[in-house]
Amino acid sequence: MKTLPKNGVKQVLIVGGGTAGWLTACFLAKQLGVGAEGAVQVTLVESKEIGIIGVGEGTFPSIRGTLATIGIDEARFIRECNGTFKQGIRFNDWVREPGAPGADHYFHPFSLPSQRPGGPELLPYWLQGAAGKEVGFAAAATMQKRVADASHAPKRASDADFMGPLNYAYHFDAGKFAALLSTHAQSLGVKHVQATVERVALDEDGAIGAVHTKEAGVLTADLYIDCTGFRAALIGEALGTSFHNINDVLFVDRALAMQVPYDRPDAPIASYTIASAHEAGWTWDIGLHERRGIGYVYSSRHTDDARAEQVLRNYIGKQADGLNPRQLKLNVGYREQHWVKNCVAVGLSGGFLEPLESSGIGLIETAAYLVSYLFPHDGDFAPVAKTFNEMMKARYERIVDFVKLHYCLTQRKDNQFWIDNADMASVPQSLQDKLAMWRQRAPHRMDFVVDYEMYPPSSWQYVLYGMEYQTGLYANAKTLPRMEEARHEFAMIQQMSQRALADLPSHRAMVEHLARRGERKTA
Repeated sequence: MKTLPKNGVKQVLIVGGGTAGWLTACFLAKQLGVGAEGAVQVTLVESKEIGIIGVGEGTFPSIRGTLATIGIDEARFIRECNGTFKQGIRFNDWVREPGAPGADHYFHPFSLPSQRPGGPELLPYWLQGAAGKEVGFAAAATMQKRVADASHAPKRASDADFMGPLNYAYHFDAGKFAALLSTHAQSLGVKHVQATVERVALDEDGAIGAVHTKEAGVLTADLYIDCTGFRAALIGEALGTSFHNINDVLFVDRALAMQVPYDRPDAPIASYTIASAHEAGWTWDIGLHERRGIGYVYSSRHTDDARAEQVLRNYIGKQADGLNPRQLKLNVGYREQHWVKNCVAVGLSGGFLEPLESSGIGLIETAAYLVSYLFPHDGDFAPVAKTFNEMMKARYERIVDFVKLHYCLTQRKDNQFWIDNADMASVPQSLQDKLAMWRQRAPHRMDFVVDYEMYPPSSWQYVLYGMEYQTGLYANAKTLPRMEEARHEFAMIQQMSQRALADLPSHRAMVEHLARRGERKTA
């Protein structure tokens, strides 16, 4: 019979900082009451020599609940992290090549499709043309596209923290966010050790026994959390946990990133991520308060690094002159097991898919939340690890399907990257099954298991029909009896969009208001 730790889990060592390490530390500190007498002690060890990857500077709306849970107010976050609001993602040239007849972009908003209590579900009626043939689903069913296109904010100065008439997430500086989380975690009682991990020792049972560091000697704990990034020093190097590579499904494995200044201090700030498709991947364009973060994610099988840099510079234009991109090699896939014995992986050590749809930080949030709420106080890791592994693997699998959805429905035939993505041989069977069902009905909440999903059914709907998927409803007057009511609802949404534009401030004005408020609080 397995012997449990005599006094349960009293010491947690998080190895590695960045967003993964420090966000996990904050969750644990809040949930476990770190700092109180007799409470679990949480220590984070990180090296000064290892920088933050920071591929993505975008989030999903879940981040608002995360910040509220760990106790960081919105104004402080905006001010200290060069933060701005993100109302969704605009996808340029994903459906067809530039210049081809038809729409050149679509929008994935964060607000749900409008539905008044007792009102009709709008998607089936949109599919039947109730909003007009040329109106995209996102523009027809929400106010958000019109608001975001005009670079307005999703909320007003009078709205409470994390609240607003439109759903939203954030863009931010990844390095500054990690620094804020570090300060906050330490204020909650987390201990910080700056030291470089040289090797990891296993105990007689094959679990993590100790972490040997260059500056701080040997560090031990009851539970170890691996936040060492792609290196995966504990879960991978020491424990040898297998890694499931998915580069046969998601092809991008390189990224080039630049920090680009605005052309003037009062330049409008885009209120969404701009994802533009190119010959072998896509660029992200993220508007922060004081700069833009721009990068090109691409497949090394479909282009070379020199051509990729030229694509990035062509996209940015003259503002790229004198700037040198940072190159990142992406290990695309995930661990078959994220929790093994007394070690759990959070962040890049557990897996990475790609920056599209901000799944990276969303997965960190999920893992940190699960570790803190499933915490094995008595040291019986096996049942907790089983639950954690099932939930994380299922979430990765569903995100892979969602991300692949963006690629596999393309109509582009102008280069091999897009041709290969549309090849059904690269599409997981689980996604093929969904698409087969959706040929004759729209995605429905019953298609999804809520606790395993990062993205709600509406996100699938926005992308599916943004990519111009054809769903043929078996519809007649009896199955869709509220056509006139739906037409009226679509017209009301358009009218309310105009009111929202008048009511909501510009994005830059709202960001600067919160930044000033944050300064007053710390003065």
